Amino acid sequence: MSHERAPLSAESVLAFSANAIVAVDTEFRVVLWNPAAERMFGWSAEDLVGRPPPIIPDELLAEHHAVLERVRIGGPLSIVSRRQRRDGTLIDLRIDTSCLFDDAGQATGWVSILHTYEDTAGAGGPVQAHMTERARLVRRLTDVVADINADLDLCAVLDRIAHSLTELTGADAGGFVLIEDDRLHLVSLTQLSDHLRGYTAPLESSLFGELLRSGKTVLLATDETRSLDDLIWADLEGLHTIALGVSNVQGRPYGALYALYSRRKVGHLELELLELLAAHAGSALANAMAYQEMVRQRAYEHAVVESSADGIAVLDRAGRVRKWNRSAAELTGCSATDVAGRLPPFPLPVSVEGHIKHRLDNGRWLEILVTDIPATAERVVDFRDITEAKELEEQKDLFLATAGHELRTPITVIQGLAGTLIQRWGRLDEGARRNAVDTIAERARTLAELVENLLLGSHAGNGDLKVNRGPFDPARLLRANALAFEGFSDRHTLRLEVPDGLPEADGDPMATEVIVDHLLENAFKYSPDGGHVVLRAGAQDGQVVITVEDDGIGITPGDEERIFGRFAQGEAGDRRRFGGIGLGLYIVRRLARAQGGDVTAHARERGTRMRFTLQSADASMADSPAETADPQR
Repeated sequence: MSHERAPLSAESVLAFSANAIVAVDTEFRVVLWNPAAERMFGWSAEDLVGRPPPIIPDELLAEHHAVLERVRIGGPLSIVSRRQRRDGTLIDLRIDTSCLFDDAGQATGWVSILHTYEDTAGAGGPVQAHMTERARLVRRLTDVVADINADLDLCAVLDRIAHSLTELTGADAGGFVLIEDDRLHLVSLTQLSDHLRGYTAPLESSLFGELLRSGKTVLLATDETRSLDDLIWADLEGLHTIALGVSNVQGRPYGALYALYSRRKVGHLELELLELLAAHAGSALANAMAYQEMVRQRAYEHAVVESSADGIAVLDRAGRVRKWNRSAAELTGCSATDVAGRLPPFPLPVSVEGHIKHRLDNGRWLEILVTDIPATAERVVDFRDITEAKELEEQKDLFLATAGHELRTPITVIQGLAGTLIQRWGRLDEGARRNAVDTIAERARTLAELVENLLLGSHAGNGDLKVNRGPFDPARLLRANALAFEGFSDRHTLRLEVPDGLPEADGDPMATEVIVDHLLENAFKYSPDGGHVVLRAGAQDGQVVITVEDDGIGITPGDEERIFGRFAQGEAGDRRRFGGIGLGLYIVRRLARAQGGDVTAHARERGTRMRFTLQSADASMADSPAETADPQR
């Protein structure tokens, strides 16, 4: 019997390691996620390989970036920090991180060994001390950022950023560079000779260019890994380390903060603070640039304001109108002379962060925004016409409420009966099961009709309705429609009046059938107490005229056109009483007009008459002496 054992493999070591082992490539994507990591965090390797690991809390991202960059230059690093499990809970960990290199010495990624860390020292232990120190640094950073944002002059902001850099990160000197096309421009510095201000260099060959190409947020360069003598920063005697972080403005790289070290060493904490300060500097620069742009635009104020489609007013410190552009006069009906020296004829938002919507006496809706100009204590008011948007918003809300109401009932019934069949199938007799299935099928058909109406309404609104026009026999079609509705209601009588010799119509028979079905269904629906429904046809002036009359609730005077709008219906009480999503007549009219015809509504002494017209296929027949009567008479 052989006593030789198979040699240990790297795979078995990783698989049976008690500690979580995680490796990422230079794009921060997981390439290794061992079973211990699966147990610790709750994600499997299959979930995460090829993706960034979702275990780092947002507030610790800067710390994480700083550790990876410090490890890339300075060797392995062990820290106590926190990570997040799949269920959202945080755990205290000791994290040992190393950089991975290929045979050529190029970094290919990072590997971290993570194991739980018990803070046995209690409230005064390392974890608590670490979190307390982070809280202190965040407070200090907040103070520094507030100081940076206290000024809106771009040059002053840049100087404050550079001076704050050395205070916060402990750097011996520093500067801020801006990207200008393909070059860098040194615009602010601290603890360096002033003759360097204004220096420019190619972006491509710079450390900043290297940082941008790497996709990282911080970069560390030391005299141990590269020569620093050929850089402008070599003006600092004894320079041994350069750290830089990118500042983004509106999501794009705008500049970079350089922290220079000639005496002290730099650790991951300094790198973390540099990244955070660079991010806040981007926000401060964005604010200063916006203010600078506004001041610059004042030189062109008259031309820009007068040509704007928005109403624009400039108010003095007392809130009285100083300037009132042409669009402001058109929107409000008040001329510049009317409002000069007075308060504007509408309310203003409480603060510059907000906006309000206001309805003028003329029925027009305005959206009103304000912007303060601290330098002059003035206020710019911008207001635009949102009447159409407001109407669309109201239609959308009405549609969502109505569609939800109409869909809820059949869905609830289907869910309830399906659940009953699943849970009680064996206890129900054949008749009960058949009734349940029939009801489910009926409600499913209702849902299908609702969805079909929604699709037709969408196509109609986009102008995408497709019809195939040609001659067809309307009399035959109407007889089929009447037969289909013959037993629709035992409270109504349906009468068909189609004369002999009704001419052929020029249109789409399928679209015409949909229209007549809708009109008949509405006639029954809106005459809940029963009565007569008359489907009548005739020829007049080169047209085939089809009418549907009922003895129902009728149309409110003035609503003859409104009811053809999208999502339109009767009053709120009618909507609750009769249901529907208000698309039927909208679709009907669009289908009729797509065939070259039209549908109109007319109030009767009792009930409603809907009139549907199509072109006659034979115009000469329509021009000859009428063989049939006008169905309206």
